[in-house]
Amino acid sequence: MEERPETELISIPATPRASTPEILTPSGQRSPRPASKEAKSSNAWTPTSFISPRFLSPIGTPMKRVLVNMKGYLEEVGHLTKLNPQDAWLPITESRNGNAHYAAFHNLNAGVGFQALVLPVAFAYLGWSWGILSLTIAYCWQLYTLWILVQLHEAVPGKRYNRYVELAQAAFGERLGVWLALFPTVYLSAGTATALILIGGETMKLFFQIVCGPLCTSNPLTTVEWYLVFTSLSIVLSQLPNLNSIAGLSLIGAVTAITYSTMVWVLSVSQQRPPSISYEPLSLPSSTASVFSVMNALGIIAFAFRGHNLVMEIQATMPSTFKHPAHVPMWKGAKVAYFFIAMCLFPVAIGGFWAYGNLMPSGGILTALYAFHSHDIPRGLLALNFLLVVFNCLSSFQIYSMPVFDSFEAGYTSRTNRPCSIWVRSGFRVFYGFVNFFIGVALPFLSSIAGLLGGLTLPVAFAYPCFMWVLIKQPRKYSFNWYFHWILGWLGVGFSLAFSIGGVWSMVNSGLKLKFFKPS
Repeated sequence: MEERPETELISIPATPRASTPEILTPSGQRSPRPASKEAKSSNAWTPTSFISPRFLSPIGTPMKRVLVNMKGYLEEVGHLTKLNPQDAWLPITESRNGNAHYAAFHNLNAGVGFQALVLPVAFAYLGWSWGILSLTIAYCWQLYTLWILVQLHEAVPGKRYNRYVELAQAAFGERLGVWLALFPTVYLSAGTATALILIGGETMKLFFQIVCGPLCTSNPLTTVEWYLVFTSLSIVLSQLPNLNSIAGLSLIGAVTAITYSTMVWVLSVSQQRPPSISYEPLSLPSSTASVFSVMNALGIIAFAFRGHNLVMEIQATMPSTFKHPAHVPMWKGAKVAYFFIAMCLFPVAIGGFWAYGNLMPSGGILTALYAFHSHDIPRGLLALNFLLVVFNCLSSFQIYSMPVFDSFEAGYTSRTNRPCSIWVRSGFRVFYGFVNFFIGVALPFLSSIAGLLGGLTLPVAFAYPCFMWVLIKQPRKYSFNWYFHWILGWLGVGFSLAFSIGGVWSMVNSGLKLKFFKPS
């Protein structure tokens, strides 16, 4: 009997680099095959570092070929991640060609926006010292928890937590994880979308009034009709299929946010301050009212730092291998994004309070600029500022709505075992847009909604990541690391309850909200 060559029995062909299966998705995109340059040798130990030329030298050629091929396979495939075929049908994981630039665009678009314009309202209740201290502590705290989430994305070998709820289930258990994370993340997405409709519609109305001026018709659109116009534009843009496909919109949202944030505080501090300005915290009729107002103000500051519910989703759009894990480009992009976020939030809060003090209207610095200086600033600059806000709101609506779209389609695909057609996908997004429109019409609040959202969703950014770090990483019990994360997490839960009470109180007692001061 003729013997078969030994090489035919044991050789393993080299496997091309792949972090996700190359499946044709409903949007026509394929999973990525990113070309990588030859990595330089590193002294860091890896599971395949023992397969070295020195180790291979005494081994015969067939066995050497097997081991070399196995080394390449392990280095490229890395964690041998188990992939869910359904992920290729869903908006979050449909395309995995993200990179550090996309991460910066998405994080900046999600992390700064209309909530920055309301920060001076919080300073009107807190004053200079407590306002700056609270804003600084909140910034450092949420930046640390962001780093925790980035590191936990692939904390368990062979598993990628592509969504915030998945990570919560891994840490707290299947049922408890859903109860703790699903409601605040969905509430944050839907609540933010509702607030964006309110602010986008009102800003479009102001833009129209400035551009049109005295030539406006005798029957201009009402505020609710402007909400409908903004909602319709958002629904049209929401037809983009997946998270990576809106990277261009996120870039537009990031650029417009930086631009209008800078313009609004520069224009405010360059104008003459109102004569009756004061920097003392607002005094309210009773001590109870003062306490609840301070809680609402702290909730506004907490809501200023948003986007943690999207960290896992953004990182899920990136390819990941053992040699090139996804957390590296994700953290690079996040650091750049949060540098610019700080450059937006701190000047707006400090400059806005300096320019208007406790005369700051409840609508925020943009409303104050229009109320106090609409006749002092060229109409073109005011109109441009309002237009940039509209563009940013339209862009932010897309990225905050994507997890909800993903949930809708996950339910559909799990029942039908097939991807959503274009018509089904469009139907989900039209339905979601108009539901938020009706909520916005029924609850036309602004700063009070910001405080309530900041309180209810604060654990997502400030508490849950600390708990998940302890439960998944399992640091040594009673060590400093163990105590630090437990204390930080429970502090976040306590603040969440307090800020939520303050937000609800501010909504119920609308008569105690800041009045809209008009210039004399």
